[in-house]
Amino acid sequence: MPRPIQATIHTAALRHNLARLRAAAPGARLWAIVKANAYGHGIERAYEGLRGADGFALLDLAEAERVRALGWRGPILLLEGAFEPRDLETCSRLNLWHAVHCEAQIDWLAMHKTHAPHRVFLKLNSGMNRLGFTPGRFRAAHARLSALPQVDEIALMTHFSNADDAKDITAQWAVFEHACDGLPGERSVCNSAATLRHGHESAVRADWVRPGIAAYGGSPDHPRHNAAHWGLQPAMSLNAGLIAVQQLAAGDTVGYGSTFSAPQPMRIGVVACGYADGYPRHAGTGTPVLVDGVRTRTLGRVSMDMLAVDLEPVPQAQIGSQVTLWGRASGGAVLPIDEVAQAAGTIGYELMCALALRVPVQVL
Repeated sequence: MPRPIQATIHTAALRHNLARLRAAAPGARLWAIVKANAYGHGIERAYEGLRGADGFALLDLAEAERVRALGWRGPILLLEGAFEPRDLETCSRLNLWHAVHCEAQIDWLAMHKTHAPHRVFLKLNSGMNRLGFTPGRFRAAHARLSALPQVDEIALMTHFSNADDAKDITAQWAVFEHACDGLPGERSVCNSAATLRHGHESAVRADWVRPGIAAYGGSPDHPRHNAAHWGLQPAMSLNAGLIAVQQLAAGDTVGYGSTFSAPQPMRIGVVACGYADGYPRHAGTGTPVLVDGVRTRTLGRVSMDMLAVDLEPVPQAQIGSQVTLWGRASGGAVLPIDEVAQAAGTIGYELMCALALRVPVQVL
């Protein structure tokens, strides 16, 4: 039989999360963000659950080709725009909308030969200091684009750096409002945290919102709020099986480096999952896990192909018992991916994206 590990993509959860995000930002259109292979879920696997969005936003041309190949004829946005002049040829062929965040991209558009003008999203650097024109150069960039026959509509966009914490969006929103004052065009703002926390506010006017992690069931402001607080459901589950059970005596150790020592006699299980499957190696003793739907913990270091779990809370567990590394157990119990990530010193985004190719995936 195949090794007992499997990831599951929950189509109904993706649909549910999109509906929840729409409710959080009434009146705005919604991009389904499918960069990084749909946050590790797989563009083709996630498509059915996300096709209710108004458009797909992603990073590179290969991802755009895949979305078009699935039959999508609506808007597709390149979030970082073109990376070189010839990318614009593909944008023309596939009818892609694309971000413009630097003078070079405007130069490329000015040289581009196209029969149909492009829809572009002019990006403002409102304080994130990654991509975008500074407020002092934003209006001049807009004027340059407006003068080009290669450009049709110009939307206005920015990205919030602190929507998930106490600093919030206030300062950046004020910068964006001032820079865009009087300029025509739709506005695209609000990541997951801003959509859930501010999407309903009339003061934060957005024609398009761009929620990422929330569409996949992760909380954008964990641990302040968990996914259940926002009404989100996990779109990915990672389940494996127990392949061995060991009875330890007091003082026995577990795994490489002997980092865990049994304080008393105890029963442990060995799980068919390790860092080569995408489970974080730096997840130490105590990382939450479900065995037969019962919450317990990992023990010792994670190996390439295996990890150990404490079976004391699950006396009925035996070889073949289901182990839920994150997501939904077969009985319905849920282990939020954000809790696993927090215990491992990372974020749920990284765990989703790190799912290894060798893990078989089913779509429900």
